[in-house]
Amino acid sequence: MGIKVINPGLQTTVQDSGRRLSGHLGISNCGAADNYSFKLANLIVGNTPTKAALEMTIVGGVYQFDENTDICLSGSDFSARINNKVLPFNKKIHIKKKDVLEIGKTKDGARCYLAIRGGIDIKHFLGSASTHLTTKTGGLDGRSLKKGDLLKIGKSKINPNNIISLDLKYSTKRSVLRITEGLQKGWFSDFNWNTLLNSSFKVSKKYSRMGIKLDGPSIAPTNKKEMITEGIALGAVQIPNNGKPIISFVDHQTTGGYPVIANVISIDICKVGQLKEGDSFQFGLVDINTAEKMRIKQSKNYE
Repeated sequence: MGIKVINPGLQTTVQDSGRRLSGHLGISNCGAADNYSFKLANLIVGNTPTKAALEMTIVGGVYQFDENTDICLSGSDFSARINNKVLPFNKKIHIKKKDVLEIGKTKDGARCYLAIRGGIDIKHFLGSASTHLTTKTGGLDGRSLKKGDLLKIGKSKINPNNIISLDLKYSTKRSVLRITEGLQKGWFSDFNWNTLLNSSFKVSKKYSRMGIKLDGPSIAPTNKKEMITEGIALGAVQIPNNGKPIISFVDHQTTGGYPVIANVISIDICKVGQLKEGDSFQFGLVDINTAEKMRIKQSKNYE
């Protein structure tokens, strides 16, 4: 009993809040690309915010439910229907046995989330259900869903009438990504730093859960020294030899040797998760203290 995959869409994976404290083993954190929308969907449906859910990219898919349950869709707006009835996002929806959920193409950003009451019951790898496609670990055999897959729904332990406190006005619109100064910011001239802050960048064809390569003006460090390989943080804005910035993302490698000019602040990582090919945006500078205050304010929504 659970969910049958009739059509898996373009790239649908099982994700949760990710693997913690495994970076020293060379293992990516993984987890939902838009962690805010992922948690929002879980809380609205009555789950704890970390329950495993489905992350859909660009095209959603078709799923049949073999039991009555509640679901919630969140993230970017995808076309979604049950029995030809259009479904809202960020609302709890009751699903009846044998209902078929059809989720079409995105109307805006890259990803949407399907949270199910009780979550998806699946074996964990290093404490997480998240799928890492590159190493083929976690999730359902470390891969995207395919036609005919069966997903088991977990048992719910949360009061369905629990009250959540969420800032539903928080926007994942991605015209501006806020950043703080990176560890190697001093390697770059004022001209290059101003170029980063005052230019528009576009997501290239080479974007994935590992990293987002950007098209736009080239940025080159004035310091020509070779870097010693060091740990890479989620959201690090690296500058490779061609001068085109790369934003490290949820499946990023744990070490790297490119200078980091900036870091996307933690509460804007969800915006990175909604970037798709051709999207344009600018970087906006904030200081560390401001970024931390915003992180604390947002985190209170999940407590």
